[in-house]
Amino acid sequence: MRKLRFLAIAAALALAGGIPGAAAEDLIKIEAGIAPRRLARGREGKVVLRISLRKGIAVSALPEFKIEVEEGPDLVFPKNFFTGSDLDLAHVEIDGRDCLDLQGPIEIPFTVGQKARRGVYVLRGRVKYFAFDRVGGWCLKSSAKFSTAYSTWAIPAKAAASGD
Repeated sequence: MRKLRFLAIAAALALAGGIPGAAAEDLIKIEAGIAPRRLARGREGKVVLRISLRKGIAVSALPEFKIEVEEGPDLVFPKNFFTGSDLDLAHVEIDGRDCLDLQGPIEIPFTVGQKARRGVYVLRGRVKYFAFDRVGGWCLKSSAKFSTAYSTWAIPAKAAASGD
């Protein structure tokens, strides 16, 4: 009897739009890139994230919106995580809540290490966020992963700039 009741409740939730946590990966989509794509030793670059939200979803400014970057041997970041305030993300008020304006690209600076080896690598990271559905009224704390490829040259930045 309990099993039948549980199945009926689960079916009703699925028909009513699903369980909020079940589709957490559909709430935000992250496109990641590195500028410039080819990097020389000692050169500066930036990770560029473009975040798109599902219709009706907003990301709250509190608790902290956080971008974590996996440490690698070649790229040197000022720190291994960045909050919305670290990145000076704009705030907007939506339905009386303080939310982040994620319409523009988010840029995270880095420097290529002096001992970087030539090759193609993958940078990985994660965005931790607190989202709420403006229509359904539910909230969810979740995270989404991102990755992007980049390549490094084994020549110093001065030689790369002069074309040698």
